Amino acid sequence: MELKRVVVTGLGALTPIGNTKDEYWEALLSGKSGAAPITYFDTEKFKTKFACEIKNFNATDFFDRKEARKMDKFAQYAMVASDEAIIDAKLNLDTINKLRVGVIWGAGIGGLETFQNEVLNFAEGDGTPRFNPFFIPKMIADIAPGNISIKHGFMGPNYTTVSACASSANAMIDALNYIRLGHCDVIVTGGSEAAVTIAGMGGFNAMHALSTRNESPETASRPFDATRDGFVLGEGAGAIVLEEYEHAKARGAKIYAEVLGGGMSSDAYHMTAPHPEGIGVIAVMKNCLENAGLKPEEVDHINTHGTSTPLGDVAELKAISKVFGAHAKNININSTKSMTGHLLGAAGAIESIACILAMEHGIVPPTINHTTVDDKIDPELNLTLNTPQKRDVKVAMSNTFGFGGHNACVLFKKLD
Repeated sequence: MELKRVVVTGLGALTPIGNTKDEYWEALLSGKSGAAPITYFDTEKFKTKFACEIKNFNATDFFDRKEARKMDKFAQYAMVASDEAIIDAKLNLDTINKLRVGVIWGAGIGGLETFQNEVLNFAEGDGTPRFNPFFIPKMIADIAPGNISIKHGFMGPNYTTVSACASSANAMIDALNYIRLGHCDVIVTGGSEAAVTIAGMGGFNAMHALSTRNESPETASRPFDATRDGFVLGEGAGAIVLEEYEHAKARGAKIYAEVLGGGMSSDAYHMTAPHPEGIGVIAVMKNCLENAGLKPEEVDHINTHGTSTPLGDVAELKAISKVFGAHAKNININSTKSMTGHLLGAAGAIESIACILAMEHGIVPPTINHTTVDDKIDPELNLTLNTPQKRDVKVAMSNTFGFGGHNACVLFKKLD
């Protein structure tokens, strides 16, 4: 059978550097860091005292108080970002066939704060199991797409993908394939995460995964820099409306880009560390190029996973050099995590949005906070350091990897 073409017709973002897609894009170009001291809880006894929190977000600006109390922050973020994307896509919710509209969402953890607070409340009590009746519905990772579909009446496929930090990229690939195969006309996809909590920070600190640059949090996320010492935890959501090309064209929709393909692989190596030679990353990029029917030399821009960890950054860049060969030095490579921090399950979505907007505006956002060259990194690679670079981006790739060895890669193309 002939596969359907799939395009992007709507975008929504709620990030540590901007609460809408336009604010997010402007902050990316200005090199704004979202890292600052944590305001959600007392960090006195924590190794890391900062994160990339959402700023100026009040749930009651979007939901009534009763509704807001029924949702964990990760689900609130999902609703806000998806509403923006649906409005941006100008979908007519009165006439669209909602049986052919799905919601496929990514979340690596789900309602961590809800789980944490309920357990702490029980531990501090008299042993009587007095749990909030909304404890389970607030906590489960699949409640985010459930809430989105309930609000809008979307009756197509509805579920959450969970693959740690690759979750929203996996969600996008699933959405791509459902539409390609003719099962849906439209899918709202993306991801959300809200892990800046006592449990989240404590857990990642225990793994020695987080930066401890407490004296200068705004410079702590420094992908590819020789002095990087771990990632900076972020939170938020990214939403993308994917649509079958002819369906979008028939209703006169604005088309941001075409989704050409997606790839997946597994490192099959270690619970948290990447393979030092990037074997799984090589495989996922090759799989993605093959799925998209593209040659390596057609790629103009790669938004890397680039978390600012000592091992991960080197392994990913080695893999890029092996897959793209001599062409690697012609690619604008960057890591927008230098500004947003690492949004875990939402990373693939917000970084894909950055790729799409780079194509639309003809400019690649920078990798900020780079001061010291790492001699383990090929100096000929263009890492788009500290300043945005103008570029007619026709094809952009987004890489996302997760604990457990999960690798996902998505390719976007600007329509002629």
